[in-house]
Amino acid sequence: MKPAAPADPERFSRELDWNLLRTFLVVVQEGGITSAATRLCLTQPAVSLALKRLEQHLGRQLIQRGGGRFRVTEAGESIYRDVVEIYGNISRFGMMVRDIGEEITGHVRVLMISRVQTRTLDDAVRSFHQRHPLVTFRFDVQSAAEVHQGLQQKTGSLGICLMREPVPGLSSEILVRQTYRLYCGAPHRLFSERGLVTHDLRQENFVSFVSDQIDGMLSPLAVFRAKEGFAGRVIGSSSNLDEVRRMIVCGLGIGPLPEHIAAPDVAAGQLWPLPPDEGVAPVDIHIVWNPAARLNPAEEVFLAHLLDRIRDIPIPQRLPDPAT
Repeated sequence: MKPAAPADPERFSRELDWNLLRTFLVVVQEGGITSAATRLCLTQPAVSLALKRLEQHLGRQLIQRGGGRFRVTEAGESIYRDVVEIYGNISRFGMMVRDIGEEITGHVRVLMISRVQTRTLDDAVRSFHQRHPLVTFRFDVQSAAEVHQGLQQKTGSLGICLMREPVPGLSSEILVRQTYRLYCGAPHRLFSERGLVTHDLRQENFVSFVSDQIDGMLSPLAVFRAKEGFAGRVIGSSSNLDEVRRMIVCGLGIGPLPEHIAAPDVAAGQLWPLPPDEGVAPVDIHIVWNPAARLNPAEEVFLAHLLDRIRDIPIPQRLPDPAT
């Protein structure tokens, strides 16, 4: 049955439940009803009903579904683009209001992955705060995919995250280049073993990141494992670097960590570096922002300040000293 024709514009805007738009947004982003229901903490029938109600309000089918098929229609694509814009603006209302008629000069929300260690970012935040002490900050740790999504929806000022390839609608510059190397923890049988070669690791169980997949953000790690013929089980994974480190330190398996982050644990006798000595892969962390987002003055100045700082420092000099 076709959805009913939409009501007149005034009645439509008055009667539309904005939660329906939010549900539709998540359904498209997740690529299905089931995943959307999990993310929204709702039942599948509740999500399906919300989508049906929105289609009835609009008088258009937004998603073709059934029989294992899921496709966003042309009308759905058009609505989705507008909903992303609407949701981003609504999400930023609170921050915009805070900056009007108050002494606070602005609020900066940074979306970032875990354990980004670079003197460049630290120096930029410190020097910016000294110049603009009334600006407030919020740093939210998320997965790289969530950072990309948040910036596309304009819920954050800027992001600091991995990028496997350019993301539509977002601009970026490299903040830091990390070299990932394989390690094992003190309980592991290879700890303190010298003279190992990569071939010796092929049957070992592995600990890694959720995005360590051929099509993931850390695909260079997956490519390395496939190229070298690693046959051990992936026995532990996380999107959080600290939890990956924890599993390696506890001896669950061998795994990759950024060399400069693992250095203190190596010095403390908690981690043991494994071959290859040159590391597994270089992985870049980017500063990412949405050029179409309407930034408040504090956000604009901080983004410009951070970009100016990195352009003055060569990439190899942006990591912390391994000895510190």
